[in-house]
Order: sequence, then C-alpha cells, then structure tokens
Amino acid sequence: MSGRDPFCQPRRIRRGAALTLVFASVLVAGAATGALPQGDRKSASDEARSAVPAGRQADVTRAAEEAMADGKSPMEAAKRAVSRSGDRWGAVYSQGEYQEFEEALDGQYTGVGLWARSERDGRIEVTKVRAGSPAATAGIRPGDLLRSVDGEKTDGRPVTEVVSLLRGDATDAPAGTAVRLGLERDGRAWTETLRRARLSTDPVTVRELDGRVTAIKVATFTKGSGHRVREAVRQSPPGSGIVLDLRGNSGGLVAEAVTAASAFLDGGLVATYDVDGEQRVLHADPGGDTTRPLVALVDGGTMSAAELLTGAVQDRGRALVVGSRTFGKGSVQMPSRLPDGSVAELTVGHYRTPSGRGVDGRGITPDLETDEDALQRAQAVLRGLASSS
Repeated sequence: MSGRDPFCQPRRIRRGAALTLVFASVLVAGAATGALPQGDRKSASDEARSAVPAGRQADVTRAAEEAMADGKSPMEAAKRAVSRSGDRWGAVYSQGEYQEFEEALDGQYTGVGLWARSERDGRIEVTKVRAGSPAATAGIRPGDLLRSVDGEKTDGRPVTEVVSLLRGDATDAPAGTAVRLGLERDGRAWTETLRRARLSTDPVTVRELDGRVTAIKVATFTKGSGHRVREAVRQSPPGSGIVLDLRGNSGGLVAEAVTAASAFLDGGLVATYDVDGEQRVLHADPGGDTTRPLVALVDGGTMSAAELLTGAVQDRGRALVVGSRTFGKGSVQMPSRLPDGSVAELTVGHYRTPSGRGVDGRGITPDLETDEDALQRAQAVLRGLASSS
C-alpha cells in the first residue's frame, strides 16, 4: 500500500487483505497497499502457508523466532531477513501499522494529510498535500523534502518507517498530538510543528470541463471508489467524453480498480496474475459504457492497481492513454503473521495486462506522451475521438 498514521484505539487486524499489491508511495501518510480479496478469505498466516515460497517465508519466520528466543526484536530480525532476500517490494509491518493500513483503505485515517515517496537517492519527497489538512495549513507543498520527523532523520529510511514516525506508532499517538517536521525547499531548511488530525479520504472527484468533457479524478482506490467511478460515468451528461485522471494514483484495492474498469468495459479480461506459479484472472462486470470517448491520463505517480486499470482499457482498445510513463509496480505480495503479531509481506508473483504485458519495472507507455498541459492534450484527443465517431 504506503507506513501509516495510528488511530486512537488499536484494533484487531481484520481477516482479509489476503492478496496485496504493496505500493512504494505513501497514501495520506500511510503506505498505500492494495488488497485483492479472494472468494475464500483467509488470515495472513493461512495465506502465507499456502502461497508464499516456502524457502523465503521460512527464512523470515525463522529469523523472527530466533530473535524472540534471544530476547531481541522479532520484527527487526524479520526486516533484516527480507532485506537480505533481495525482495524489492517485501516489507514487515507492526501489528498496529498493518491494522491502520487496512483502516486507511477504508477511507479513514489519522495523520497530517500528506503523501510522500522515497526517491532513488533515499530522500523522502512530498508528492501531494490534502487541502485543509494540517500539512496544507502549515504551507507544506509537493516537492518539499521531508528531512526529519521529531528529530529522527528520514534519509535512507524505508518510506513505511518514515510514515510510522509521522503517525507516532511507537506511542499510539492519537489525533491532536504534535509532530515536528524538518523540511527543505530549494536548499532552504526549516521546521514545522503540526498536530495530527482525524481525516477522511475523498478518492474520487468529478468536474465538468469545457467542450462536453467530464473529468473523473481518482486519487487512490479505497473502499467504494470503484462504485463512485461507475456512478460518475452513469451521471455524466449524454454525449460527453470522459477523462479518467489517474495521475498520482498510487494504487489501492485491486477489487476497486476492477470495479472501475467495469464502468468502461462490457465484461471481459482486466488482468491476469500469478501466485507462486498458479495463474489467475480478473474480469470486468458486464454492462459498462463502451460508447463514450475515453482518455486515461497518467504519469510517473500512477502505480499498481491504477496501472492495472490503465493497461486494461489500453489493451482492450477502450481508451487512449495520455501523459508520461507510469511507475511500474506490478508485483503481488502475500501477508503472513510473525510470532510477535507483526506481518511480513513477500513477493509471490506478478500481474499482466490483457495482452500479456508485464508492468513491473517497465510501467505503461502512453499512446500520446506529454509532460506539460496533459489535461489540455487529453481534451484535444477527446475532441478528435468524438469527431471520428
């Protein structure tokens, strides 16, 4: 998914989230991991025994067990084992972190209202700031570097750990508690003290543009967002073209991305994926609107579940894709419970677009590549599609 901001009261980790696509950027100061629900939902430990490669899982579990027997931190030992495995997307979360991660996917979270990602040089960059949030009130902007949290340096840390600091996981910090951020912009360093707040996500926004165009912006695929996309399509003015804006969408619940795809497809294949060598498929529901001109707008922040949706409408000939190459996160992770209650997620496979393209490490190349005025270009493409139909 994306570390996370702690809620006031700890809750038991819900069953489910059995199959996850873990994303590298942070959803509202929480790691954006997307859960792909199964028909027969299992606990994290049950899924791990059946799906995660035995050798890798055994190494991580053994490391945690040995650390616990020696009076050391099982979670830290598991993190080291995952790091040694070379699993780029593997991660270990505390019980509270994993729990709150699931809560964030339900659209509620406690935090400061910023999104961030780890750059290749290890620095943490703010990618988005929620309007009206503590971060926005403090004047934090996309592109700012987050250099420290409560005096703890962030450079080189996994983004999940940085977000854990933002949320105050170590002390179960509730809404209203203070957090001190060290920031940098254009070489100028400063500090801001913010107070965490209980926030709700608004992942889908709709607006009407000039030229009979409906723009549907999906910030992330949290619970219910796929249905909101379908409703937005149904309620858009007759004859209008649609821009599906997935820029900066770090992923989320894969099932919601499939539901969103169903708004534009009349059934059929959305993606395939493998779990430990076993091939599985994702299908759209029948009855989607296949007649309106559609443009999908993407950029380098379009990740995972959002890439899955982009690949589906592109391969199926349903949309023209405009923007810049997407991030390239197409691997599948499975969660497993460790002896101390923490959760390890290890890569077990990859998904592919309907034509069989792999996304992981490659991303999706737009039909029309543009970095500037992408929305205006998308509108121009829609006008061309409408005139040729």
